[in-house]
Order: sequence, then C-alpha cells, then structure tokens
Amino acid sequence: MNDSLNTQYDTSVSNGLSLDSQRVLRNTYWLLAVSMLPTVLGAWVGVSTGIMATMGAGMSMLVFLGGAFGLMYLVEKNKDSSTGVYALLAFTFFMGLMLSRMLTHILMFRNGGSLIMTAFGGTGAIFFAMASMATVIKRDLSGMGKFLFVGAVILMVVGIANIFLQSSALMLTMLALSMAVFSAFMLYDIKRVIDGGETNYISATLAIYLDIYNVFQSLLALLGIFGGDRD
Repeated sequence: MNDSLNTQYDTSVSNGLSLDSQRVLRNTYWLLAVSMLPTVLGAWVGVSTGIMATMGAGMSMLVFLGGAFGLMYLVEKNKDSSTGVYALLAFTFFMGLMLSRMLTHILMFRNGGSLIMTAFGGTGAIFFAMASMATVIKRDLSGMGKFLFVGAVILMVVGIANIFLQSSALMLTMLALSMAVFSAFMLYDIKRVIDGGETNYISATLAIYLDIYNVFQSLLALLGIFGGDRD
C-alpha cells in the first residue's frame, strides 16, 4: 500500500495542486502508512492474548464505542500539535485490538490467512482506485459529505440493533452497504485534501484511516462468510 501512496502523491503533484495541498497530502499519506504499524501490533496483541474473545458482543461494543470516540476526540483536540500524532497512533493501536476479535474468528478457517491477505489486497486496490479518481475528478464533491455521514450513522445504528436481532440477511446487507459507503467516503476525504477543504494532515489521516478500516473489516467479513473453509 505504501507504493500506492507514493504513486498517488506523484500523480497529484503532476496535476498541479497548490503547495499547501501537496504538503497536506504528502504528510497525510506518510502518517497513514505509519498508522498501519500500531494497527498490526494491536491486532497481533489481541489475537495472541485473546483479550477480546473473553468479552461478549455487548461488552465489546461498549468498549469499542467508548474507546474509539474518546480517542478520536483526543486526536481532534490535539490535531495542531505533535500530541495529536501520538493520539492517532494510540487510536490505531486500539482499532487493531478491536479488529482482533474478527481476525481470531477468520483464522479458525483453514484458509484464514489467505482470506486476510485477500481482504488487505482488495482494500488496497479500492484505496488506489478512489485516490486516483480523486485526482482526476474536477467536480466539487463537498455535497456528498452530509449524505455519506447520514449513511454511516444509519449503518452504526443498524449494526448495534443487529447485535440483538441477529439477522443474517441484515448483516449481509450492512456489510455490502458499508463497503459502498466507506469507499465513497474514501473518495470524498481524499478529494477534500486535494481541493484544500481539509488543511490539517492529522484530521485527514484520521478520516481516511477510518474509511480504510471499515472497508477492510466489511470485505474480510464477507470473504469469511462466503469463502471460509472449515474442512
């Protein structure tokens, strides 16, 4: 994914971005690449210790909501200082830890490792496609934001409700919609940086990281449902 980040930055520069946008985009992509390291570390700790597996679905959701929103608030509050970078890295470690519950389940499949790599590769391909589109689309996409936000809120509410409903059909619908919504969010968030709508690279990294995280999680879940091999 690092090669994709560098290629996308070079393409953006050649398309004549302002110096400020170039700087924010460059810093965003580098911090985004660095943020994957604590994510992997958090996931490894979670899988190795099984700490998330000991929690029920309800408790896990409460920990996730409290930790994620608390750390995101901390990132945004300190986005203009180096503290914001450390807060972001702490957030990505936490998100990796939260992801370990799903990874543990996927690794129970005989082909679990290949499913994870396929999801990683697929997410990287989606990111590269959305980032490339963001550099060539001249149209202002700022109007997409409110619709995507509403879609994300609906997905979160329905996801919480489905903890109790346990509907397989609803889960599949949510996963497919989540991939669509957060892929579009990826395009929107990168375009905001390119157009100068987002001038803080820490905030930009947080937004794009969440897009990538949700696409990866949704894709991995779908691969596990349809491609998991228990034999």
